[in-house]
Amino acid sequence: MKISAQTLNVKDLKCEGQTNPVGITKTHPSFSWTFVGDSVSTEQGGFRIMMATSIEKLQYPDLWDTGPTSKSETGPYEYLGEPLKSGQKVYWRVTVWGNNRGVKHSEPAWFVMGDIKNPEKSFVPPVFEQKKGVVKITLNPKDNGRVFEGIGGVSAGASTDLLYDYKDPYRSQILDLLFKPKFGAGFQHLKVEMGGGENSTCGSEPSHAITREELKSPVSRGYEFWFMKEAKNRNHDMILEYLPWSFPGYLKPNIFTKESAEYFVAFLDVAKRDWDLDIDWVAAAENENYTDRDWLVNDVRPLLNARGYKDVKIQGPDDNSGDWQIFEEFEKDPEFNKVIEAAGYHYVTGREFNENMVDGRGRPTTDKAKASGKPLWASEDWSWTGKDWGGAGALNLARLYNKFYIRDKITKTLIWAPIGSIYESVTWDKAGAMKANSPWSGYYEVWPTIWATAHTTQFAESNKWQYLDKACGLFDATTYKGSCVSLKEKNSDNWSMIVCTEKAETLEVKIEKGLSDKTVTVWKSDENNQFIQQKSISPKNGKFVINLDAKCIYSLTTTTGQQKGHYTIPNETAFPFPYSEDYEDRKAGDLPKYHSDQTGSFEIAKKEDGTNCLKQINPEQGYDWMRVYRQSNIKPNTLVGDINWKDFTCSVDVFIDGGDVELGGRVQGSYLKGHRLMLEKNGNWKLVFDKTTLASGSIQNFDGNIWHNIKLSFKEREIKAFVDNQFLSEVNHKNGNGYVMLGSSYNINLFDNLKVYKE
Repeated sequence: MKISAQTLNVKDLKCEGQTNPVGITKTHPSFSWTFVGDSVSTEQGGFRIMMATSIEKLQYPDLWDTGPTSKSETGPYEYLGEPLKSGQKVYWRVTVWGNNRGVKHSEPAWFVMGDIKNPEKSFVPPVFEQKKGVVKITLNPKDNGRVFEGIGGVSAGASTDLLYDYKDPYRSQILDLLFKPKFGAGFQHLKVEMGGGENSTCGSEPSHAITREELKSPVSRGYEFWFMKEAKNRNHDMILEYLPWSFPGYLKPNIFTKESAEYFVAFLDVAKRDWDLDIDWVAAAENENYTDRDWLVNDVRPLLNARGYKDVKIQGPDDNSGDWQIFEEFEKDPEFNKVIEAAGYHYVTGREFNENMVDGRGRPTTDKAKASGKPLWASEDWSWTGKDWGGAGALNLARLYNKFYIRDKITKTLIWAPIGSIYESVTWDKAGAMKANSPWSGYYEVWPTIWATAHTTQFAESNKWQYLDKACGLFDATTYKGSCVSLKEKNSDNWSMIVCTEKAETLEVKIEKGLSDKTVTVWKSDENNQFIQQKSISPKNGKFVINLDAKCIYSLTTTTGQQKGHYTIPNETAFPFPYSEDYEDRKAGDLPKYHSDQTGSFEIAKKEDGTNCLKQINPEQGYDWMRVYRQSNIKPNTLVGDINWKDFTCSVDVFIDGGDVELGGRVQGSYLKGHRLMLEKNGNWKLVFDKTTLASGSIQNFDGNIWHNIKLSFKEREIKAFVDNQFLSEVNHKNGNGYVMLGSSYNINLFDNLKVYKE
């Protein structure tokens, strides 16, 4: 009798304990399901509930989307989405992840609402009055509005990797375009990753304390401290924050402990001790995996206070789950509410990356969130290429900046990423407001999104300006594509307006007494030309009229000093070939030039003879971010070179402290995809392609306690492997192209004298 293996499944979807019920009268019904594990994942590791008005809309839900969560419970979960209507039919489905990866989508289920006695009202956005096609906007200094807290960027997931390798003047130019006020994007808030040594999107970032012993004396590693310092040098009002994605192995399995609180605070110690940086905010959570109330209240906040960081505020939960659920907890828990001083969620826009993204439901703030008075942030959003004007690009982002205040009362938006400094073909290689991934040539690209951001940041300073609510609204009730937000400087009569259009508009603006009615400066961006100053306006009797073109961004202001910063950019050149690296041009503890760690941490180290080499420093696998949802990178590895390299020879000297080392060629990106020669300390070797072993063997009388040289040669389909110049194997396999890769098991293995050349 043949017994079939059990497969991962999700079934028995129930609303209020019933299957596809009719006549639900609760405004916030509850939902549950049954998870069926398999031999790999016996338990649920996470789930996502999606609800929509049709089956087709379940892909981008228009009623409710919890977002991916890391919860093992299968319900009941209370509905927190759009207000439901009497007689409405709702379609829903559940996606589950196993605790050791694996994903399953349920079949759609449905329920029908009955007669709701006290229906909730949907949010209705404010729409400006129009008379004879003219939009009427009044600027009133007594108008109430929240304080503007800034526009910022999230440097994380190794997104700033190659910027560190640029040389001046080009590195300084790029930093000016990102952070210098009234010059370029002028980002006002910088959130960085507190690295943990595991892959966090486009690579891995090193930890300040990779072992329990090191936690007693944490170390400045990577480029995020440097990046914060450069941002602060350009804008002394820069707001700084940090958030972890992964964690070192010694903090497993529970990352919410007294020791992990110590780990969080140690990052502040390094920032102050080595960089004289005062960081303003800590997102005390795990990126997009929520946080722990008791840990924040009983461990993190008390430790911050005890160590002299009373002024460092906690933001949370930095999650991408739906509908601001943390306010349900705050309502019942005053202590928790007090500890978290700003609430931030990710992808308030949703993830439908196209021109209609601004009109997608996403994850709107709730009435409860708005009524709390707590600062509300889009703490990571957008995630697209800044090169595009249309689609999900620059114009869309400017519309989102406006929408977040008009609809959600969000006063700070952080985008990922401020800059894309990532090797081509690596995950999310096209994301960023601008691009800088050619440090060997100094070439970079200033994209339209830099200027779409400047339309807000160059016209309002964070915490010094506030919104004028009655002058913030839409031109058409059916879309957020046409909108205006207005702000005033708190300690002067200056004001600014940021306007996005979908169609041509005529605005009549009335300026009430108490606000400046002097010269109004106008800046405009469209698809062909960004951030161009227009003819100024002189109001008459406190009024002026302006005609606006379709699909544009405008900024109107009584302030001065705005500029479109510009530098001469050198030509782009290919990665140098032939290439050699002896790691002598940087100090021990620094990052290696042009390398892009994908997992693990590789840094410059001293050899016994006093010369430099490259060392993999992570002693064990860490706590992997998105371990439930994503493919693992398996082992530490770092990329270098050119995605277009095809026929070449690469070699490197290795010292195997333990486990194994690898040399790869024609590697395509993050997931060890390419031809790789693996050598173990005992002399066993394998030539592999992805997960397939092409050849293997063992070297006789191999001394694992000395340095060795490993080499791969590529010529069309012919691939040869060598150790110490002794031929091991030749295989005829796939032709291809890609980077050179150095890999290691989780051991302190060494590399030196990397060479890439043509024989």
